[in-house]
Amino acid sequence: MYSRHLARRLLEALSDTPVVLLHGARQTGKSTLARRIAEEPHPARYISLDDATSLAAAMSDPQGFVGGLGGPAVIDEVQRAPGLFLALKQAVDENRTPGRYLLTGSANVLLLPQLAETLVGRMEVLTLWPLSQGEIEGRREGLIDALFGEETPFSPGPVESGTGVWPRIRRGGYPEALARRTTDRRDAWFGAYVTTLLQRDIRDLASIEGLADLPRLLGLVAANAGNLVSFAELSRDAGIAQTTLKRYLALLETSFLIQRLQPWSANLGKRLIKTPKLYLTDTGLAAHLLGWGEGGRPEAGRDAGRLLENFVFMELTKAITWSRVQPRLYHFRTASGTEVDFVLEDRSGRCVGIEAKAGTSLGENDFSGLRALREALGERFRCGVVLYGGSEGVSFGRNLYAAPVQSLWTAPNGGSDARAAKPRGRGHGRAHAAAEGRLHPRNRSAG
Repeated sequence: MYSRHLARRLLEALSDTPVVLLHGARQTGKSTLARRIAEEPHPARYISLDDATSLAAAMSDPQGFVGGLGGPAVIDEVQRAPGLFLALKQAVDENRTPGRYLLTGSANVLLLPQLAETLVGRMEVLTLWPLSQGEIEGRREGLIDALFGEETPFSPGPVESGTGVWPRIRRGGYPEALARRTTDRRDAWFGAYVTTLLQRDIRDLASIEGLADLPRLLGLVAANAGNLVSFAELSRDAGIAQTTLKRYLALLETSFLIQRLQPWSANLGKRLIKTPKLYLTDTGLAAHLLGWGEGGRPEAGRDAGRLLENFVFMELTKAITWSRVQPRLYHFRTASGTEVDFVLEDRSGRCVGIEAKAGTSLGENDFSGLRALREALGERFRCGVVLYGGSEGVSFGRNLYAAPVQSLWTAPNGGSDARAAKPRGRGHGRAHAAAEGRLHPRNRSAG
């Protein structure tokens, strides 16, 4: 069992909100987390709509189904019975007691307007992603809060890496895939996962032809992770008409297989590119689609850089869900070509820039985008970090740092209320206290 960092926020939401939706891709652990919540900290009746009888009852008489739930209830895979959302709205309008319904779903209801609008003001939505590296290690990541904190987040010196970054990228974060001990067995799992999801969830969301095109489209997204979206190029490479391509991408995003990263924009007096980027939600799946074997890391070049950037994007995305600051995540690019892979912006408008570099050494040119962002933002610029494949933390000038990629899960928590995850085995009971302003990694493998 892995302790999930989102559990605390989930309980907080249930304490003051009538309906809480926990959604995310299949096999990320939603049902497991919901069952554990319903067994002890928030006792509730558990019903899965994967059960044919329960699904038939929910679809034939949504109001009767909801009326018969009695006290607090967990409804698993709720997207399979869309009619329940209106019945839940009526029930909540009659009784707004907090924590009445915990819903889980493998489709993003925020991308399904007819469902999302039904429970506006009555429902809080939380996303459970595949396991983060901190969850695998049994510790809560704190880099994001540290970057927005008052103290210097890094100091010069070596960082112990434990298990290398590339094996972590290759494994990904799906619990079932992590349990497989060899690449061949993980590839078998990923192949079956994609096939099952396309045949089931995609068909549930929309009746479409050409399901055989979707794995190829996923592979193209993996091969172009971090690129600005060009529908014309993707359409040509995939051999799919643009109108169909856009529909397929929307379905893949709704099913949490891909993520869109929107461009950051502000009144900077510059012409900014307003095109989003696409990433896969799991690098293990991306590596499988790209045919990357067990060799440790891909060959230097395009795949290495893009897989690393995809990995950093998802680790930041996961950590944001439980960080104290909870910034928004964007990318930054000007028409002249100046770019920063990721921009984190907090509620007050302060920004942190983050670049991902696969190389083991850095030079001044690797900070050109962050320097341009710092100049444009002025006092709003908190700091800039290049996460790279080396092992040393280095200062590159005012508010600019180089840090190993491992800092994503080994950095101190910057004074946030981010306690360590509950131990789940030998070695996980050690405290992860960190000296203020210093990196303090644990020398452990991911297992």
